[in-house]
Amino acid sequence: MIYRLGELIERRNERNGVNGSKNVKGISVMKQFRSISPKVNIDNIASYKVCRPGDFAFVQTTAHEKVFAYAYNDTGEIIVVSYVNEVFYVDEERLLPEYLCMYFNRSEFDRYARFHSTGSVREVFSFSDLCAITLEVPPIDIQRKYAGVYTAMRDHHRALSRGIEDLRLVCDMYIEDLRRKMPCVRLGDYIVEVNDRNTDMITDNVKGINSEGKFIETRANTLGLDFRNYKIVRRGQFAYNPARINIGSLALSHDDMCIVSPMYVVFEVADEEKLLPEYLMLWLDRAETQRYAGFVSIGTTRDIFSFNDMCEVKIPIPDITIQRSIANIYTAAQKRKSLADHLNTLTKNICPILIKGSIDEASLMI
Repeated sequence: MIYRLGELIERRNERNGVNGSKNVKGISVMKQFRSISPKVNIDNIASYKVCRPGDFAFVQTTAHEKVFAYAYNDTGEIIVVSYVNEVFYVDEERLLPEYLCMYFNRSEFDRYARFHSTGSVREVFSFSDLCAITLEVPPIDIQRKYAGVYTAMRDHHRALSRGIEDLRLVCDMYIEDLRRKMPCVRLGDYIVEVNDRNTDMITDNVKGINSEGKFIETRANTLGLDFRNYKIVRRGQFAYNPARINIGSLALSHDDMCIVSPMYVVFEVADEEKLLPEYLMLWLDRAETQRYAGFVSIGTTRDIFSFNDMCEVKIPIPDITIQRSIANIYTAAQKRKSLADHLNTLTKNICPILIKGSIDEASLMI
């Protein structure tokens, strides 16, 4: 049957109150709940909205990353979200929440929400806009059949993700133990800056670095740009954006060669018999290091964490065998994360297929 989504969902505008839940979450562009910024004062969240188990919450602004950022609360716990977000629940006798998740997870819906957003200062896709959507909804048994495939993939992704957190926790415990037992040394005695330029245009493989510490395809408009002044990054070398390091934009290269913006800082370990790049990456990837970088950065228009600032970072450097043991755990976590990311992409890509399959099967029943 064809419905307006507004016929199948109900807005929830329940406020947290003075003595309410402290389980505050944000909503990520990955379409899931995430940890909040440390800037949020959890003692002042009385006006925040309650998102009960089975509820959806979404961000009304769509300009950031150009996606419909939503999250479905299947945790079994009450979650509190910012008062600027919208919260709603569905009529589960006619529409399964997991089926609606598949509908929202499609790239087509991101484009729809972006196209129908309105505003001058910021573009907004409101609850009214959401209610105006028309969609074909198959019978509940067919929804359950296809949503089961999606749910199984999602649960497998969560299992992989939980394993990642466990491995990272082991690494952090090792690091904290070392920090207490060993003297910390100046990092500048172990690293050197690299300033190789792409003068001979040996590659046009331009990369950026995201907030998760990964090299990604650049989002900058490179049409007509001259790459001869770009910096070369080789396997085993580090690169970071000195204006964004406090949000994690530092990465260790595992590829043969790429180039990055001339404003980036590139460096390498001087002697890998004394310091493993993977061990150093583990240390630099810690939230504590990112907070430190944000604290010591200086500037006027933007804060900068220079290579000289990097050299002043102090870390414990144990015997190389201990470094290797810790780095192996970290590498295992990174590989597991890569698998989880790949599965997440597959899950998103299969959603349009599952939606179409359910509608086609329902049409055969008519």
